[in-house]
Amino acid sequence: MQFNSYLFLFLFLPLTLAGYFGLYRLGRGRGARLFLTAASLIFFGYGNPWYVVLLAASALFNWWVSVRLTGRTITGIPRRADAGPAERADLGAGWPKPGGGGLSRGLLAFGILVNLGLLFYYKYFNFFIDNLNLVLKQDWVFSQVLLPAGISFFTFQQIAWLVDSYRQETGEYGFLDYLLFTVYFPKISMGPILLHGEFIPLLQEEKRRRPDPEYMAQGLMMLAVGLFKKVILAEFFGGAVTWGYDNVASLSAPDAFCVMLAYTFQLYFDFSGYCDMAGGISRMLHLELPQNFDSPYKALSPVDFWKRWHMTLTRFLRTYIYFPLGGSRRGTARTYINIMVIFLVSGIWHGAAWTFIFWGLLHGLAQCAQRALGSFWKGLHPAFQWMCTFLFVNVGWVFFRAETIGQGVEFLKKMGNFSNMQLNPGFIESFSMVELPSIFQDHRIMTVALAYAAALCLVMNARNMDERVFRPNIRSAVGTAVLFVWSVLSLSGISTFIYFQF
Repeated sequence: MQFNSYLFLFLFLPLTLAGYFGLYRLGRGRGARLFLTAASLIFFGYGNPWYVVLLAASALFNWWVSVRLTGRTITGIPRRADAGPAERADLGAGWPKPGGGGLSRGLLAFGILVNLGLLFYYKYFNFFIDNLNLVLKQDWVFSQVLLPAGISFFTFQQIAWLVDSYRQETGEYGFLDYLLFTVYFPKISMGPILLHGEFIPLLQEEKRRRPDPEYMAQGLMMLAVGLFKKVILAEFFGGAVTWGYDNVASLSAPDAFCVMLAYTFQLYFDFSGYCDMAGGISRMLHLELPQNFDSPYKALSPVDFWKRWHMTLTRFLRTYIYFPLGGSRRGTARTYINIMVIFLVSGIWHGAAWTFIFWGLLHGLAQCAQRALGSFWKGLHPAFQWMCTFLFVNVGWVFFRAETIGQGVEFLKKMGNFSNMQLNPGFIESFSMVELPSIFQDHRIMTVALAYAAALCLVMNARNMDERVFRPNIRSAVGTAVLFVWSVLSLSGISTFIYFQF
């Protein structure tokens, strides 16, 4: 199920809000959390109920591993952490040693490998077989494995849960709270990658169990803004992107440059819009998600970009891969290797294609280069830093969107071929303007130019919804209503979120 659908906006979301708070009002807190868990499973399994079985099996397996790592009972009731040796024997075999013993480390490794194996099978098996056929010159055919939505996100979240359980940080949680943390629908499909400490404690706060008009209003505003970004802004540029990558061979230099920028804007508004919608929906439930997007195109360096783009993925890579590998504590050469490893993982995580791997390696090399330049880079004028960073990010997106690395290289060659400086009429026609007044449709080039200028101003100047101080008033109410109605009237034919494929 998609956030940008009539079914979600006018049936699923209202019923979920009503059922969740209605059960709390009746004094049935456990029932409310069970209801929200069931609603999340329905959301996840809509269109393919078998994915619910997969998600449930993953959750049960990781809970079992967590139980063995933390020493809680299978029902989630913590065992006595201060039990003596004799008492521990009575509590059952497998009690982990404080700080983790050999048995615990082995169990943790087993749990992580099972999660990665599941991810590999569903996301990378087809890619692996295709490349194996290419190398061995074979024609092995297996049934195509369908990719469950959100598997990359909930797999990384489960790995983080197991590592934190190994560190004895999750022992006080019960099974229901863990299950809701795992399947919570605003983040299950496209993140953010949650940590237990920033979500489960919120479920215990009494003030979040009663409907609050201000929470509702703020959440609705975030939902409307995010919906507008996706349905109106991202989709406006999406047509040009599709046209450009379908016609790479015939692109002129201006065509290629404009298509590159179109994808840069499309991806920004698509992902930013999703983050706003997920945050707004969660706020309407009086819960909160961590910030996952912070005006990344304002970045002054590749390092700064990754502090702003998909922030919870960056946090996971840093906390659960980079630091355990030694971070920057083991010398310069090892630091560069560790950086390349986490960006290789980032590229592979995004998709089963060489283009994503190449994109990840590009960003890893840029991180290493910035680290090598050190004070020289810091001494450059901020405007020059921004220009270099923005251009690099744009070039990286070319490969991120391309079908093959070769297509990405050809695309960049078109940008550097100044023998043809004519803008292709097909590029201008690729922008959908059916909902705009006739004056804009009659002056399409001017309209496209204004749209690019407005998009650049928005990505560089607009504040993130997470940063805004919410002030309920007539102006914000009218603005929310206008954006929501405009977006809803434009829902027909809308594509899925880009990050939905990851």
